[in-house]
Amino acid sequence: MFRKRESIEIKSPPQIAMMRQAGLVVATTLQIVADAIRPGVCTKELDALAHENILRMGASPSFLGYHGFPAVICTSVNDEVVHGIPGPRMLHEGDLISVDCGAIVEGWHGDAAMSVLVGDVAPEVAELSRVTEASMWAGLAQARAGGRLSDIGHAVEGVINEAGDYGIVEEYVGHGIGTSMHMHPPVPNYGKAGQGPHLKVGMALAIEPMVCLGSSEVGVLSDGWTVVTSDKRYAAHWEHTVAITEDGPWVLTSLDEIRL
Repeated sequence: MFRKRESIEIKSPPQIAMMRQAGLVVATTLQIVADAIRPGVCTKELDALAHENILRMGASPSFLGYHGFPAVICTSVNDEVVHGIPGPRMLHEGDLISVDCGAIVEGWHGDAAMSVLVGDVAPEVAELSRVTEASMWAGLAQARAGGRLSDIGHAVEGVINEAGDYGIVEEYVGHGIGTSMHMHPPVPNYGKAGQGPHLKVGMALAIEPMVCLGSSEVGVLSDGWTVVTSDKRYAAHWEHTVAITEDGPWVLTSLDEIRL
């Protein structure tokens, strides 16, 4: 995914604005998918809704065909952490589904993910999603010019560790984003502060903690894509694309105008 010694892409304000358009497509698509999630819905139905909306908004999906991925969104249910393939699986009361979506507008990418509770879920599952989302926002707030890349992961890890005994997935991390979906630098969700590249105006990053109720150990299913927890306990995944601007972090994949 990442090449050694690759430079970090710096965007101009008009290019960041174009990424915001891609981000709005992603945000709108995720909202439509979230509204459709209920017991009895199949994940392939969610994928069809996402595809329809991305095309309707004049964009193209980032994921479809990416390294051979066969769908528009990733739908990861319960012990599936990330990269789940939509299909005939039906959602049930008590499930947790993480939906990851990417879209391209005039060559610029947006990428975001959310975890959605299906009906009534166990309190520990709801708390897992809440903690994961809170850790993402802590990381986004550190995407400021003058900081260091590891400040982001340090903030993410701090929220998770303070909340309880959760597993932080280390094999899959955030990333730079812009003219490609996955770009330098990788953005881990853990580590000491004050290390790595200096953060500069014009950088854009996808920050995406993946957190488990139990062990952080994961494996990949025989489909070659779906990442699952080794102990079969639930995992949650939240993600936003953020741009570093003169005025601070600008969350590009939110429906609301959020500048931190």
